[in-house]
Amino acid sequence: MHHRPGFGPRDLTVVAMMNIFWGLNIIAVKESVDQIAPLTSGFLRQAIVFAICATSLRIVPGRMIALTLVGILSGGLFYLAINLSLAVATNVGALAIGSQLGVPFALILGVLVLGERIHWPRIIGIALSLGGVVILVFDPAAVGEGPALALTAVSSFIWAVGSLLQRQLRGVSVLTIYAWIGLWGMIVLGGAALWREPAAMAGLGTLPLSALGWVAFSAIGSTLGGHGAMAWLLQRHPVAAVTPMTLAAPVISVFTAAWYFGTPVSAIMLAGGAMAMTGVAIVTIRTAGQASRAGTAA
Repeated sequence: MHHRPGFGPRDLTVVAMMNIFWGLNIIAVKESVDQIAPLTSGFLRQAIVFAICATSLRIVPGRMIALTLVGILSGGLFYLAINLSLAVATNVGALAIGSQLGVPFALILGVLVLGERIHWPRIIGIALSLGGVVILVFDPAAVGEGPALALTAVSSFIWAVGSLLQRQLRGVSVLTIYAWIGLWGMIVLGGAALWREPAAMAGLGTLPLSALGWVAFSAIGSTLGGHGAMAWLLQRHPVAAVTPMTLAAPVISVFTAAWYFGTPVSAIMLAGGAMAMTGVAIVTIRTAGQASRAGTAA
């Protein structure tokens, strides 16, 4: 495939849109879990994703085990953990940094499960990203966020397992994958919400438009808009050029969440965040470069 040499104005506009969608999503999810309920809002989000992608739902021979597992993990259990983490959090900026653990977790799983080899730059990146998140635990501004950070770490691990499984879905339409993610997300989160949040599920028909708007922003903006923008960029540019462009999103999350919710961004959070993001940047850029070289060699 021929790749354009650089990012033009249209490409940069798409990059900015992708990062803004992902960066603001933490505010939308926090508002939706507070206004509705954690599991019920997750169910609604996946219902919207499924409704948009339903026409692409189809049986893919030889890929159904992977599609089912990705759907249950990425569509159901991931949102169960992340929505609960945001429901119990007060300083969500710390969670935006903690959510970056998915990148090193995915790399560690690749080494342990697939036998992939990594060299010292990415090992240092893993250590920095893990260390940066550990620092957050000792931040007085994030005191009491231990349970929320633990749930964020669990969600990041689930995301990493899901991303590993998605490697088996190369060649499957993105809309088909998201149709299954939406369907299984509805089943997992709907079942959990009926069990734990029956009143919230019963009140779905009376939700104010503002609450539905936050959920719709997550489903359409973050899930479909953000990932759609990523897919569009990857069709036009090498992985190594596109992947580092996503690193602005958690930075946007930290500062916009601090502004919107009026929570402090302390020196410790800045230090831990800088350390974690440096580690994530190293892992992301090195991994993307390796993927591009492998694609060129192929």
